[in-house]
Amino acid sequence: MIAWIVIAFVSLCCFWAILSYNRLVTSRNDVRNAWSQIDVQLKRRYDLIPNLVAAVKGYMQHEKDVLENVVRARAEAMSTANLPKKATAEESLTSSLKSLFVIIEKYPVLKASDNVLRLQEDLVATENRIAFARQLYNDLVANYQIRCEIFPDMMIAQTFAFQSFEYFRADITEKKATPSAELS
Repeated sequence: MIAWIVIAFVSLCCFWAILSYNRLVTSRNDVRNAWSQIDVQLKRRYDLIPNLVAAVKGYMQHEKDVLENVVRARAEAMSTANLPKKATAEESLTSSLKSLFVIIEKYPVLKASDNVLRLQEDLVATENRIAFARQLYNDLVANYQIRCEIFPDMMIAQTFAFQSFEYFRADITEKKATPSAELS
């Protein structure tokens, strides 16, 4: 009788360990997939930027610095692989794109151009997709971290050396900046 109790207890512990391990693997893979989705949207943005810059270049001779900043920020964001540096580079690119959109508003010819409007709309839609992908990624990282830290799953996470993931964080200056609206 005691042998059956011991066998049942060991079987239950093995079943729990397998279940816990599989949940951790699933969560880890969900985080990796979410990061891949961010990469897909970032690639889409990288592909749209040169087209927008080329479309507005001829009209914006006096705004050369803005265009150069966008191109430089794009190159930096594309070449960065480290997550904290990537987040900072992406925030810089987003900021330079916002500057470009403000400049585009100053040129009536550009505002009327179907090509520029379409590219601008595509970039705005892509920015929204990136924001949603970042939010999903951070939510999945939080769920994964919780799973790795709660008892008894943390025993399995530590035994099999499950690594933690970093959150995709906005740059500190970006978070503290107060948006301004000019209504004139």
